Amino acid sequence: MGADLKAQAGEGSQGMRRIVLEGSAQDMGRCHGETYRDEIRDYAEDRVALSSSGSWSGRAADREEVIELAASMLPAHRAYSEDLCSEMEAMAEACDLTPAEAIIVGGFTDFVDAVRATGAGVPDEDDCTAVVVPDSMAGGQGYLAQTWDMHASATEHVILLDIRPQDGPRSFVFSTVGCLGQIGINEAGIAIGINNLAAQVGARGVTWPLVIRKALLQTDIEAALRCITEAPLAGAHHYLLLDGEGRGFDVEAMPQGCAVRVLGEEPLIHTNHCLDPGSQIHEAAKPPALMASSQARLDRAKELLDRSQIELADLMALTRDPQAICQVSKPPYHIESSGAAIMRPGTREMWAVWGLPSENEYDHFKFSQ
Repeated sequence: MGADLKAQAGEGSQGMRRIVLEGSAQDMGRCHGETYRDEIRDYAEDRVALSSSGSWSGRAADREEVIELAASMLPAHRAYSEDLCSEMEAMAEACDLTPAEAIIVGGFTDFVDAVRATGAGVPDEDDCTAVVVPDSMAGGQGYLAQTWDMHASATEHVILLDIRPQDGPRSFVFSTVGCLGQIGINEAGIAIGINNLAAQVGARGVTWPLVIRKALLQTDIEAALRCITEAPLAGAHHYLLLDGEGRGFDVEAMPQGCAVRVLGEEPLIHTNHCLDPGSQIHEAAKPPALMASSQARLDRAKELLDRSQIELADLMALTRDPQAICQVSKPPYHIESSGAAIMRPGTREMWAVWGLPSENEYDHFKFSQ
């Protein structure tokens, strides 16, 4: 496996790095940590600094307080999934990080909701545009597509994990080094994506990468949905699900509860503000500029998907849209589209791009190869 799984990148563009993780939970974590030891350590230091600075949580905190808070979440992670927590801890041990630092480097955007819960403030969060396209609009086999937007310092750390567990289906997972997973599809035909939300009050609970990976261990979409709705969450995220039979959901998941939409004949489209009135009650206020961005990306995605049929090229164009969706780093927030993914569960395919989609070509991944 290797070059045969990759579509040729355009001249001057950078393709997706890829690592195979296989065996036991400890084996996979150890391989991850040993392979990217120095990079994970650097990235973790950056995430801890951002968690402490208050720029993303809305409240400054010292390093010791941040690490102590993350450590207090370990019991919730272990109770949610013993194996995934063991994988995370093995990864941390292999690169000389504490488990608390591993929680922060992987679950940063949930973790800052928990930091916010210990004080007050307005978060600087504005991440991802995501859509689910029904089968009826996609030649009988629908798509889940999204950008992955984050503080620009994350872009260099984007990677594709080819996960082959001892028990459970193989999966392709868009992620960053040190993180168990962010966006993915498994060989059972279940795809999951996310975009970030901000909760007024987070909890000492489970961060979202474990939710992603646990959902990808399932072989039916109802079980994957329960991985989200029954999780004791640390922070707020929006999750999207689609399976090979065309069934789909999206979930505004807050620590205080979930709002679920079922995929019908129209696309499910979401950015970084809550659409459900029940979720809005628990949502943290956004700075006006970031709220305007989230609304503009939502409106633009609706405009681009306002057609009878959607093809792969249309979704690639959506992720590259210069008008609103493909974000380029600029002060004061320095948020950019660090990558993107498009998944088609009916054909068990994934297309993923490193960095700005407007500047790089998609790589193609398929289980049959």
